[in-house]
Amino acid sequence: MSNPAAAELAHRWSRYPIIWSPRVSGDGKWLAWTWTGLAETGQVWIVPTDGSAPPQCLTHGRDHFQARSLSHDGSRLVLAQSIGGDEHDRLFLLDRARPDALQPLTPAQTESYVFGGALSREGTQFFYSADFDYETRGAAEGSRIHRLDIVTGARQVLARAKSVCEFEPELSPDESLILYGRSDRHATGNQLWVVGRDGSNDREILNAGDRFKARAHWLGRDHRLLVQAETATHERVGTLDVDSGKTRWLIDDPARCIEGIVAGQDGHAAMVLEYVQGRLAAKLLDAETGDEKSFALPGTSLLPIAQLHNGDWICESYSSHAPHDLVRVDPATMQLMNLTHSAGHFSGLDFHPARDFRWSSTDGTRIQGWLHEPEIRSRGLIVWVHGGPTWHSEDWVNPIVQFLVGAGFTVLDPNYRGSTGFGTAFREAIKIDGWGGREQDDIRSGIEALMAAGKATRGRIGVAGLSYGGYSSWIAITRFADLVDAVVPICGMYQLDVDYHATGMPHGRAYSIEMMGGAPAEMPERYFKASPANFIRNIRGKILIVHGLADSNVSPENTRQACRDLSAAGLPYELLTFPDEGHGIYKVSNREVLLLRMDAFFSAAFK
Repeated sequence: MSNPAAAELAHRWSRYPIIWSPRVSGDGKWLAWTWTGLAETGQVWIVPTDGSAPPQCLTHGRDHFQARSLSHDGSRLVLAQSIGGDEHDRLFLLDRARPDALQPLTPAQTESYVFGGALSREGTQFFYSADFDYETRGAAEGSRIHRLDIVTGARQVLARAKSVCEFEPELSPDESLILYGRSDRHATGNQLWVVGRDGSNDREILNAGDRFKARAHWLGRDHRLLVQAETATHERVGTLDVDSGKTRWLIDDPARCIEGIVAGQDGHAAMVLEYVQGRLAAKLLDAETGDEKSFALPGTSLLPIAQLHNGDWICESYSSHAPHDLVRVDPATMQLMNLTHSAGHFSGLDFHPARDFRWSSTDGTRIQGWLHEPEIRSRGLIVWVHGGPTWHSEDWVNPIVQFLVGAGFTVLDPNYRGSTGFGTAFREAIKIDGWGGREQDDIRSGIEALMAAGKATRGRIGVAGLSYGGYSSWIAITRFADLVDAVVPICGMYQLDVDYHATGMPHGRAYSIEMMGGAPAEMPERYFKASPANFIRNIRGKILIVHGLADSNVSPENTRQACRDLSAAGLPYELLTFPDEGHGIYKVSNREVLLLRMDAFFSAAFK
């Protein structure tokens, strides 16, 4: 191996603890979440929110678990188990009094998907969404809102939607209504609906526009919602009285970049997740008066998760120079109580802080990214492209990026057009050309800016990424052959029309339609030009293809097609697949293999 320290680095960074899906019990006394990195697979942990005891691991298994819901007192949890990372979750009930006796709530299956869910206060009924027919035991057309009696096993369909919407159903505080989402009107938008706990009075309560998205959370004890809705230019935030249908907009400012909302428990406090040039700058909102107060600390981002009954907030704290933790924050003093103490689970790791880096794209648009530089002389530049594309990278710890920098590479993590965190116009700009358009010019121009700054050298330039980052890696090696020497596409799209039809995720085709302006049959030329498969004759550099064979999002058919095409064209490539991984490489042993292979691949390519 070219870097003697790489093996130790890979071993440690593959075990870095990553926080997933934190949930707080209704009484505010318990916090549960999934940690990956501390065991071979992601397991569910729980801790009292007053910090009176250390975190406790509740699950022990070969497959990933996530907490979907907690009972009011935190004594019972509904868990989702993903077999081999395929995202076809099976639900279980965990009673903390008998943690080794998981009670199955849904059957094992490989065709359908379960979204969200809420336990009743007493923990005996569970409400969730699934595209599954429990009578035929097969996939259903569209989503169904189910009520499951945990004691008897009886199941009732409360509502049916033509589409599948990933909006997690929420039970109202008085438990009489279930809030859920539909995308029946158009693939790009969604509407908010409520249905009675007994299946009565199923009705639409908010439509921001057939092509626009809306989200909401119950606010306090009444039938009132904190809502966020898209417009053509921005996101606005307000309250909606479900009984009267009256909406009151509190924030309606095109100059602001709002990406999310969190409703408080007291009926008037809420959090607005606002971003300023990609940095989180949360605001504490009074839903009665509309007054706002900054909820931020210098040098650390605070992502609000839930309000406790005394007014404190549970948050995730993060930066690129320290481990991510779950903390309790007093909004009056901004004092933190660390609940997870992630640093205690690893040692000997050096964090490489991210530096804000900006450049002009080919058309003059200003682009932002995060630059990580090694302490030693750089062995080459690797552009790590985030997935989504409707997402963005922040000043935080990405274990793959940190490993690469520790191994001696310079890493650029760009927030290209289409990324969130920079306003609606920037996010929607990717739809002008569709995938493979100007956002790829943003990535190339970032490489050129680093070359001009003396931080990158021809012959030592690579691109890698997961999902859309994998797709961008394919674009780089087929379109930027004069500039890019090596790529590692991980679970990436290769031929977009094939990907459209092969994806198993119910929202996958709808997302392609939204991004590309239509289905392949409607936009054949756009899909053709955006597909790296059609331009492999341009390839000059090295390729390491990585895929989880249980991926139901970006189907492994993308990789199988790429291997057939490259072999037929006589083009060399390396292949690394994982039968027990889905959309991403998350098991500890697999991630260690991936990190070591990436280091060896780029080291050889850059020689």
